[in-house]
Order: sequence, then structure tokens, then C-alpha cells
Amino acid sequence: MGRSTTGSAWAPLGEKVFRALWVAQFVSNVGGWMQTVGAQWVLVGHGAGLVSLVQVAAGLPVLLLALPAGALADLVDRRRLLLVMQAAMAAVATALAVLALLGVLGPWLLLLLTFLLGCLTALNGPAWQAVQPSLVPREQLRQASALGAVNMNVARAVGPALGGLLVAAAGVGWTFALNALSFVGILLVLLRRFPQEPQRPAREREHALAALRAGGRYVRRAPEVRRILLRCALFVPGAAALWALLPVVAVQRLGLGSSGYGLLLAAVGAGAVAGAGTLPRLSARLRGDGVLALAGLLTAGALLVTALAGSAWVAGAGLAFAGAAWIWGLSTLNAALQLGLPNWVRARAVAFYLLVFQGGNALGALAWGQLAQHAGLFAALAVPAALLVVPGVLSLRRFPLPDGRVDPSLSDSWPEPRLTVEPAAGEGPVLVTVEYRVADGDASAFAAAMGEVEASRRRTGAVGWGLYRDAARPDRFVEVFTVASWAEHRAQHHERWTGVDHAFERAARALVSGEPVVTHAVAARTTG
Repeated sequence: MGRSTTGSAWAPLGEKVFRALWVAQFVSNVGGWMQTVGAQWVLVGHGAGLVSLVQVAAGLPVLLLALPAGALADLVDRRRLLLVMQAAMAAVATALAVLALLGVLGPWLLLLLTFLLGCLTALNGPAWQAVQPSLVPREQLRQASALGAVNMNVARAVGPALGGLLVAAAGVGWTFALNALSFVGILLVLLRRFPQEPQRPAREREHALAALRAGGRYVRRAPEVRRILLRCALFVPGAAALWALLPVVAVQRLGLGSSGYGLLLAAVGAGAVAGAGTLPRLSARLRGDGVLALAGLLTAGALLVTALAGSAWVAGAGLAFAGAAWIWGLSTLNAALQLGLPNWVRARAVAFYLLVFQGGNALGALAWGQLAQHAGLFAALAVPAALLVVPGVLSLRRFPLPDGRVDPSLSDSWPEPRLTVEPAAGEGPVLVTVEYRVADGDASAFAAAMGEVEASRRRTGAVGWGLYRDAARPDRFVEVFTVASWAEHRAQHHERWTGVDHAFERAARALVSGEPVVTHAVAARTTG
């Protein structure tokens, strides 16, 4: 590990592998956004509806593939998965460049190859997000998450600006060619520097469908994750209007060419860089909800300025604030998510986040593009601005972000089951009963505390749960839960039980007299 200062916003860059991957990712992200600008510029003469389909084609695959990709990334060697996906993306980007340079890249072929790139990006995304926190110490995870968001969002602003200038200077084909070249850095880091992850034996791995179900159970029973998904859904679709319609604003409203469009995007890039530099101080002063509210208000204001601007200078000023607001909002959401996730389900939970983020971006772009086509640019920018404020910002008081105090680290406090003969991994379902003795005066408090224990059991693998009170002995409570297989229950003990789960169980057991009595039963197979 490096010798960086833990409290610094840039501390994770002191870790050699994280720094190398961060730089390579930035180059690749810049190339990706250059490719997006080139694609939008090819289609700008075909109307706002077709231009907006570039973001739809790039983002819609997440709706189809994010959840399977998350399960895949939690089951296989993530380094190998990333290598395959990055190499495939480089191949598709090369095909785009060759076709464009040969002059045979039509609008629908362009959208088809963009969709294929989107599919590969969707398969790559959960694994990419899941490996990066493992490259830095736990105490630097917040900074690492913020730096990941800084990387993505500064590249989102800088890449289109460079892309617009390159399209004007050299043409779309060479813009696509540079994007293909941008994958080389990531491939080299993954091949030469990335650490090998320890792999579980094949017999202990979850099956794909079981992994998908486990990821869904976790998100349904994790209120902190659901809250972050809600905040993302209230921010991203409205903000997507700016990215989807900016080429149309540049051409139809401001009368700019590709170089002028590039300068508008340079204003976004300058705002994003400034936003990255001020993010740590702003977060310390306003906390997550305050930063997210400010991001929503500034983005809404930037949309209105862009809708009403009569000159490129006025539009550029609004876009600079939009660049800062975008990076503040997404960095806050991403850091809140990463800090609360246990490693066993990290990629699957990230997949749900990417589903909301990219799906909101794609569907928002589609909606605003069609609205611009039929009701005009002003309506297509004013409506999402209103949605960012109502319900976006105004709902923060009722649905705030998590406070960041959840402990997702593994806990070894769940004792090993005492068995005479251990069942085979695939046997099940498994019925677990826990008998508690609770004084009559504590019964109501115990039942309430067990509500949190239920959520923990279900998050970590239980498919059924119940709490019963003995009618003959009111001090006797019996907790009953079922798990699909013995392997799943072993995973509860060894891989899934976290500090927050232990805290909930400890709160309930503080009301219990003596030691609970635990039994395990495996389904008996009958014949006849």
C-alpha cells in the first residue's frame, strides 16, 4: 500500500494499482464520450428524435443485462471478466472507426454498433464498480468512491469537449479511432498490475439463478440501498435532458457548428473540474442531502438558462454550473452506495444502481427527445427542470440519503452450528429454529427488535421467516426461518453476516434471558 494521507481527498491515488487503473479508466472514459459526440454529430441532421437515440442505444442495454451482469461479477474471476469485456469493446470501437473512415457508416448501423457497445458496457459495469473499493484501505473507501465518480463525470464533460473539437478538426472516423485506442491502457493494467482475487472452490459457488435471487432479496431488505436508488431515480432522468439535447440546442437555437458545440462542452468540463475540487469541502459543510439538493437546484437552473439563452456565452455559463452540479450529485450517490455494501453482494447491488442510473438516463433521453420533437426545445428542457425540483429536491426531507453509519464489514459473531453430521451443500431447504426466553415486560420491545433481525435473515439468504409466542408459556418465543440450501446457510455464517446484522441481533438478544437454543433441520426426502 502507498503512504498517502488517509484524510486527504486524493489519498487513494497513493495506491499504485488504484492510481494506474484510475488513469487508464479516465483515458477510456474520455474516449467513450468522444465517441458519443461523434455519433450524435453524425445524426444531428436527422432530427432531435434520432440524436437522442444515441444515449438510448448506449444506456438501454443496462435494463436488459445489468442484473445478470451483477450476478456474474459476484460468481466468476472479476479480473478475467473485465479483460474479456474490455477487449470486446475495443474490437467494436475499432469496427466503428473503420466503417466511418470508409464512409459506409449509416445512421442505423451506427446505432446498432452503439447498442452493442452498450451491451458490453452493461456486462462490464458491475464488475468494474465492485473491484475498485478492494484496491484501497477501508478508511479510504469514501475518497475512492468519490474519485471514481470524479473520474466518470469529469471525463463525461472533458471527453465531449475534446470530441467536438476533434470532429471539427479531423472528422468522425478519427474520433472513433481514438476511442478504440483508449482501451489499451485498461487492458495493460489488468494484465500486468491487477491483483488476483481469491476464488472459492466451484462446489461452494452459488448457481446463477440463486445468485440473482439472493441479490434481489438483499436489495428488497436493505432500506439504505433502496433509498439511494430512489434518490438516483429522482435526479438522473431530469439531468439527462441536458446531455441528450445539447447538440440540438447548439445547432438549432444557437446556430453553432461542431467547434462551437465543443466549446459549450468545454464549459461543462471546466465546471466539472471545479466541482471535483470543491466536493470534499462542500460535502463536509452540507453533508449528503445538502449536496444533493444543491446539485438538483443548480441542474434545474442550468436547464432553464440553456432553454432561454440567446448567446453561446450565456449558455456556457449555465453549462459550467451544470458540470459542477452533475459531479456533486453523482459523487454523493455513488459514495453513499459503496460505503454501505458488503463485499459478497457488492456487484449485484451495484447492478441495481446501474440499472436505475443508466435506465433513467436512457429513458429520460428518449422522453425529452420526443418532447423536443413534438413540443419544442423549451418544453423539453423546462419539464425536466421542474421535475428536478418537484419532487426531486423537495422530497429530500422525507426521503433523505442514508447517514453512512452502516457497518458492511463481515462479522464472525454468528457461532458455528453444532451438528453430528453436516449435510451436503446442495441439500435443502434448511429449517432453522431459535428459541428465546423473554420476560413478559420485555415482550413488545423484543418483538419490535426482531423486525430488524427478520430483515437481516432475509437479506442474507432466508426465503421465509416467522416469530411465534408459545400460548402455554408466554415467556417462550420461537424464531423460525428457512434457507434454500445448506450451502446458502453456510454462506450466511461465513460470507454474509455483517456488523450491522450483528448489531440488530445484539439489540434483540439484550432482552433475552439465558442463551437461545438453536436447531437445524434439513428437508427429509420421502418415497412412495
